[in-house]
Amino acid sequence: MHPITALAETKQPAPQEFLLRLGDNALILSHRLSEWTGHGPALEEDIALTNTALDLLGQARMLYSHAGQSMQPVCDEDALAYWRNAEAFRNFTAIELPNSGVHAARGALGDYAFTMVRQSLFSAYMLELWPLVAQSADEVLAGIAMKSIKETRYHWRHASDWTIRLGDGTEASNKRMQQALEQLFPYTNEWFTFDAIDERALGYSAHDLAIQLRDRWLSQVDALCKQSHLRMPASSQLQTRGRFGVHGEHLSLLLAEMQSVARAHPGASW
Repeated sequence: MHPITALAETKQPAPQEFLLRLGDNALILSHRLSEWTGHGPALEEDIALTNTALDLLGQARMLYSHAGQSMQPVCDEDALAYWRNAEAFRNFTAIELPNSGVHAARGALGDYAFTMVRQSLFSAYMLELWPLVAQSADEVLAGIAMKSIKETRYHWRHASDWTIRLGDGTEASNKRMQQALEQLFPYTNEWFTFDAIDERALGYSAHDLAIQLRDRWLSQVDALCKQSHLRMPASSQLQTRGRFGVHGEHLSLLLAEMQSVARAHPGASW
């Protein structure tokens, strides 16, 4: 596997859009995981998923604070989390999908298989992306990435352990894990649609990023599937555009809940 070829070095801060993409992924996934609090399959899992959600929330706060400092007017983390509408969010579509799965009826209870597969796929992706972000000329962003790498290793270990346990468990648990993987896999195409914003932030060509990161990520996922007795899904032409602000109803419903207190009591302090 050839290394990703670096572009000419830039000393400019990372673009706001890039910071928001990272921050929005962290915030929205944190909220989805927090929905399991009090509803996990075991008390230990309530704690584990809550800890993961808090890690992601911490990442979002740091990224929002950094992005907000360069905005006019300056925005704090609360403004970026609570006072943007859905079209201003830049998270991947896969991240905003409800825990109950792609095709579940609205209001359905969470599907732990779906949650663990999504967490495994996304953690594997961030394990490849964060080290590149850690090389950024933006020293603040590089510091955030270094802290996030350590957290993501735990997220990956926890989610992949559960993926193996459920995939290699009963016939019923294997079937549910396979269904979750089949549902989620097409949505990962979006994760490799790099553009000029990514090039400026990371210092690598969008083409190289797409090929090399996908190859490395697929290698991790394929190894996990083999351990879990799951079949890698066939390729798909689905191309969602959440990172460009194009979202479905799931994000609007999530934000209506997440932002309700802040919008009902603007300016309140606690």
